[in-house]
Amino acid sequence: MKINRYLLGLIVIVMANACQSLPQKEIDVLVIGGTTSGTSAGIQAARLGVKTLIIEETPWLGGMLTAAGVSGVDGNHHLPSGIWNEFREMLRKHYGSAEALQTGWVSATLFEPHVGDSIFKVLAEKENNLEVIYGYYPVSVQKTGNRLTGATFRNDEGKVLRVKAKVIIDATDLGDGLAMAGATYHLGMDDQSETGESIALPQANDVVQDLTWVAVLKDYGENADVTIQKPEDYHAEWFHGCCSTSDGNAMDCQTMLNYGRLPNHKYMINWPVNGNDIYLNVVEMSREQRAAELQKAKNKTLGFVYYIQTELGYKSLGPADDEFATDDRLAYVPYHREGRRLDGIVRFTFDHVSEPCQQHDKLYRTGISVGDYPVDHHHKCKPVVPDLHFLPVPSFCIPLGALIPETIDGLIVSDKAISVTNLINGSTRLQPVVLLTGQAAGVLAALSVAGRQSPREIPVREVQQKLLDASAYIMPLYDVKPDHPYFQAIQRIAATGILKTKGEPYAWANRTWFYPDSCITAGEFYEGLKTYYTVSDEPDENPLTIRKCVEILSSLKEKDWAERIENDWRNISLRPYQPDVPATKQEIAVLLDRILDPFSLPIDHHGFIKMKGRP
Repeated sequence: MKINRYLLGLIVIVMANACQSLPQKEIDVLVIGGTTSGTSAGIQAARLGVKTLIIEETPWLGGMLTAAGVSGVDGNHHLPSGIWNEFREMLRKHYGSAEALQTGWVSATLFEPHVGDSIFKVLAEKENNLEVIYGYYPVSVQKTGNRLTGATFRNDEGKVLRVKAKVIIDATDLGDGLAMAGATYHLGMDDQSETGESIALPQANDVVQDLTWVAVLKDYGENADVTIQKPEDYHAEWFHGCCSTSDGNAMDCQTMLNYGRLPNHKYMINWPVNGNDIYLNVVEMSREQRAAELQKAKNKTLGFVYYIQTELGYKSLGPADDEFATDDRLAYVPYHREGRRLDGIVRFTFDHVSEPCQQHDKLYRTGISVGDYPVDHHHKCKPVVPDLHFLPVPSFCIPLGALIPETIDGLIVSDKAISVTNLINGSTRLQPVVLLTGQAAGVLAALSVAGRQSPREIPVREVQQKLLDASAYIMPLYDVKPDHPYFQAIQRIAATGILKTKGEPYAWANRTWFYPDSCITAGEFYEGLKTYYTVSDEPDENPLTIRKCVEILSSLKEKDWAERIENDWRNISLRPYQPDVPATKQEIAVLLDRILDPFSLPIDHHGFIKMKGRP
């Protein structure tokens, strides 16, 4: 008979409880994992006044950004949103400038992992409502009916900790919490007929992306020889051709190392081309099985380090002695690119990004986290996976419903385990996106506790407004930054779709443009309004003037706003009040926001309006 390992773990805990009184804590929000999303979720929930507890197995906060050593940030360089921007600004202050973080060519933001951990700890320690406990890992969850009520943890000494919570956030790398809770999920590559994605495989499989156990090397000086002992299962041929691009073009070996060059003469070793990526699917293994299997990833990374030192001639580069307090000086945890993926209220797909305004749903209206990185899959170590021929995509926003389980209450999912397809996971898994997804999870949890409602009952727009109040984006607008005087109004109106945006695939930093200083025709304005309000067709191709805009909006509000707008114009625009000149999109956005306030109309998790505006 096959026994579920989580049930077995629960039996062990119950037996232990018979012999001793177990410590128990009661909390509003419990965050399982001080990962990238877990850290931001805990900080944000605490900022909204609810008692929050993060429980993290390693001694560090920040997950893949820190404990996994992936401190070369992928994407969102031009989307300075929320906690991601706070973190980056603190890095810039620590190192002295933005330019000081541009040490390698993989990213515009590179830093030493221990510095990232220290920054997250500073942010966490500022919050009186936040507690962090290190050294414990989850072994089970508790439920009443279909609702989560708590979780049980253990440390390596066998001590057990029980936590009772009103809301639980699963921020684990592989979605362990959602699996313990009995939530349904997907694992591996999806079937095209199920997701509707034209480039998906015709048949599902259990293949996940390659993972990497990252090393951070330090330059110990020109005359130093810090060559490590030859690792077990070392095969030099594995690394032949590592000094080349993914297309097979040769590059200088120093250029290869400079990919992940960090401040203070260090190098992040997270190299996919005949480097230290490895295919291991450990998701459904027990903790002990994972540890044994993941040793292969450690050995491969140590082998690559040895190859760099001996075959490439960099004997002065060795594992840093001032980063990870591990026996081998490798990162605390591996960099998992993919694990379980929740079955949520909605499922975010590649097509939602490539065609964000499709008619069968309006998920972009429900955005809570933004990203601009292309779809990036690592499958070189599993050659049976075909070339997926990813199409270019614009920047995107993750829908709120992707964080909420289809059936389980009291649970919010963040990090890489949100409800997305395997294909788009290649973009949603990246560090800034995950950090922002965690921040949204923290908002949702706090509102759930404060309102004494299930997370699925919290209005989408309420979550979004709290994020805007925290200077976080809900729409990935490249040309409207948080310091723009009308940032919130433009974000709110863009999230209704009344004023259109334009997506643009662009190298490694995709864009979505609002064009705040551009103008539109009266006909375009009517077309946008029709998606929210009952208006008659007026195909007017003349530029929309300020006067005409106010007239149209006033007719829908049954009030003449012209005099009020004229008196208040300096709070609406940076230019003089001239009612007969064409209105800019940013002026139209502010007028829409003030007069009609379409953002306040409730929407469901698919982005559909629950109640049309009054004609």
